[in-house]
Amino acid sequence: MRAVPPGARAYILCAVLAAVACAVPAVRPGAGTPWTVVGLLALLYAACEQLTRCPFMGHRAPTGMGSFVPVLLAGAYLLPPSAAALVAVPGALFGRVEQHPVWLRRVWHAAQFPLASYFAALAFNGGGFSGGVPNAVSAADFPYALLPAAAGAVAFCLVLAVLDGGILIFAERCPARTAWRVPVLGSLAPHLVHGLAGLMMAVLWRSPYGPVAALLVLLPMYVSCWVFGQYHRERAAHQATIRALVQAVDIKDRYTRGHGERVGRASVMIARELGMDDDRVETLRFAGILHDVGKLGVPTRLLRKDGPLTPEERRVIELHPEYGHEMVRGIGFLGEARAAILHHHERLDGRGYPYGLSGARIPECARVVAVADAFDAMTSTRSYRRGRPVSVAVEELRRCAGAQFDPRMVRALARAIDTHGWHPAVTADQTTAMDPCGNVPAPGRETARAEGAGTAAAPYSASGPVPVAGAARRPVGSHGQSASGRADRGGSG
Repeated sequence: MRAVPPGARAYILCAVLAAVACAVPAVRPGAGTPWTVVGLLALLYAACEQLTRCPFMGHRAPTGMGSFVPVLLAGAYLLPPSAAALVAVPGALFGRVEQHPVWLRRVWHAAQFPLASYFAALAFNGGGFSGGVPNAVSAADFPYALLPAAAGAVAFCLVLAVLDGGILIFAERCPARTAWRVPVLGSLAPHLVHGLAGLMMAVLWRSPYGPVAALLVLLPMYVSCWVFGQYHRERAAHQATIRALVQAVDIKDRYTRGHGERVGRASVMIARELGMDDDRVETLRFAGILHDVGKLGVPTRLLRKDGPLTPEERRVIELHPEYGHEMVRGIGFLGEARAAILHHHERLDGRGYPYGLSGARIPECARVVAVADAFDAMTSTRSYRRGRPVSVAVEELRRCAGAQFDPRMVRALARAIDTHGWHPAVTADQTTAMDPCGNVPAPGRETARAEGAGTAAAPYSASGPVPVAGAARRPVGSHGQSASGRADRGGSG
């Protein structure tokens, strides 16, 4: 969003005008706006936004976490819609923004949060309570306020999702079907929890103890914000570890640049098609990215050798899964990805390596990565041979299913490619970046610049057909070539 397109600027301007229109009734003479409540809530929200700067939160705590959304929702439950829209303005305008353009982002936040608060208050007030807002949040009527409070939280979530989806469409050129699907599904449950916390604040605010009692609700919110910050930093450290290992492999074997990321993407596609939960999907992404990390233990002269490998050299190459497993043994967050790194060269018929496992004895994650690895190796382009078309590679995987590959994984990859297509141009810089339009990294302008002339359309591949002397276990594909490409360099198979 650093170079904001004109369409995105116009979209932001429309959002600002809409927010102003929503707030205008509150400032008209005779509107009866409870300015004391508005001012206290606005000051409280602005102060909460500044808490992300304190040492307890960490100097680089993530912004936009939504941990103080209950303050906005409490305003929606306590105030008329036009007055509720004013609560978010000071905190949004003076909150911390790390990405450029800073002031444009602040203006955007100062438009979207008031709009979300306005419609949340509108939904809450339309919940069927004839007595109005004070009765809905009073202690006597509190249980009956749960339904309109949930309606207000859902309205808040939907408005933010619609607005965020629009900015993705105009600023990031994101397809509409994914721009709105991802934010709604990912944030509905948290907003319902925030709605409950906001309702608790509103009830305490109207209680005999007044606003001071409402502040007690913020303490667990602040603690949850800190916990989320800790999780964010831990996850960032994990991603940095993965990125460093991938870059080390890419530097050692220049021909495989981007191969790990592409295998990680294909593994994610298979996992999602099989209906695996998000944690396993993430684990398989790590497994795909790091499956060849054991190359760091293989002599560089073997990885870069142009001619055929001798049987002795091939045996050294075939040690790379064990090297990789040893390297990541102590990285606890990888989980079953370590088994995939060790066994992704096993075959269903038992002719793979390093242990010659067969059938169901091969871990499921390793069977996923084996198919993803083979697919990328066949579709990647090397300096001395062009990659196969995607359809040809999928057909080759099907031909080898049952002997070399798990047919279930092959079918899952084929279905995923039919549905989503295959976009292989990724680089090592993207191992931690998720596309704003979805869950899988996608190439952008940075990719084209990083790859250089002539490589964006033909990304570096992991493998190619080089003859191997005496390769007894070489996986066989069409035309006498390995189904997974250059198996002799540890690429696949």
